Amino acid sequence: MEYDYDFFVIGAGSGGVRASRMSSVYGARVAICEDRYLGGTCVNVGCVPKKLYVYASEYSAHFKESKGFGWHSEQVKFDWLTLRDNKTAEINRLNGIYNDLLDNAEVDVINGRGKIIDAHTVEVNGNKYTTERILIAVGGWPYIPDFLGKEHAISSNEVFDLEEFPQRIVVVGGGYIAVEFAGIFNGLGSNVTQLYRGNLFLRGFDDEVRSFAAQEIAKKGVDIRFNADVKSIEKLSDGSLKVTLTDHSSIITDTVLYATGRKPQLANLGLENVNINLNDRGYIEVNDSFQTSESSIYALGDVTGGMELTPVALEEGIALARSLFNNESCKIDYSNIATTVFCQPNIATVGMTEQQAHSAYTNVVKYRSSFKAMKHSISGSQEKTLMKLLVDGNSNKIIGAHMVGENAGEIMQGIAIAIKSGATKADFDATVGIHPTAAEEFVTMRTPVQE
Repeated sequence: MEYDYDFFVIGAGSGGVRASRMSSVYGARVAICEDRYLGGTCVNVGCVPKKLYVYASEYSAHFKESKGFGWHSEQVKFDWLTLRDNKTAEINRLNGIYNDLLDNAEVDVINGRGKIIDAHTVEVNGNKYTTERILIAVGGWPYIPDFLGKEHAISSNEVFDLEEFPQRIVVVGGGYIAVEFAGIFNGLGSNVTQLYRGNLFLRGFDDEVRSFAAQEIAKKGVDIRFNADVKSIEKLSDGSLKVTLTDHSSIITDTVLYATGRKPQLANLGLENVNINLNDRGYIEVNDSFQTSESSIYALGDVTGGMELTPVALEEGIALARSLFNNESCKIDYSNIATTVFCQPNIATVGMTEQQAHSAYTNVVKYRSSFKAMKHSISGSQEKTLMKLLVDGNSNKIIGAHMVGENAGEIMQGIAIAIKSGATKADFDATVGIHPTAAEEFVTMRTPVQE
């Protein structure tokens, strides 16, 4: 049968765009559809605008700390609209770049929500397109649970474009997004309360890192309340919001940001028309080649419920294109993928947590250093840095590295290369440090922690 396309991609986020471009480079006839914005979550309401807002929020500490270095900046003033509108201009520029990338790769861009009609047909805006293979790369969408007054809460999709800056904000959640936005609004000058229903946020990260980060974030002024959850939100006559908690206490605030997770964006996708299995969490099940239970349909990125990181989706998109149209392996090594939480101070990690290491290895050796960075010797800040290495005592290989501190993400990228390459503690010890930097601590830790 002659199809309109060899490959039809639904969703122009990081994974979808990369898969479509690479497939076209390998000679496939490719179309991609998108009903919102090119670049997906990361470019529009995720990594990129969030990092811009993190940069903005860090200036308040820089101004304050600069006094110890002889600078005087008493007239500092923050303007939310300038930040918001400059961010929007930058995102628009990036949208254009994505469009140019697809055009240059000769990928047909179709604006609209794709709906699967059958295993080889996608409908967009009433038009049907036949295709040999379909890729689902629609990503996730913020999830706000049902409770009284839910309509008064916003998600991370809306938080970037608020008409007015909230002088008071309640952030609900304990994952990346919640912790990062608590730090952003605290740095920008809001009175921030963060609520998390568990004992300690950032589940899945190293426990020592989680505890250390909680202490440092609280030092900066975020009111973190663990074992706390929202019962209801009521809008008061003056426009403010009354947040009642399950313990019957209440908080008066201007904005409530719910960052309690994301779910795959599967509504109106037409999955009922094909044989695609979902797992017990509602994500699309795929095999090692990103193939669903419907053999002509593939899925990758956040919609499959794996590691919800932009670089992972990009790698998956490349691997799938190579596999389908260039006869290469589709295998991806998901071990030792580094990640960063852009809270303040940053958290960065690669490899195993201490808890995972003890489960996998019989002889785990830990090295740890906690110190006040040189900058803060005269800045007046009480912020401390944590660095930690986990070593397999039998092979001497580094199996985990963790950091809480300024520029942790930038530092951890280099550490990740070393660990991915199989570096040992002896390799770290033989590396001459760059002085004076915080990063040199990773190659000067010599004494194991005795616990």
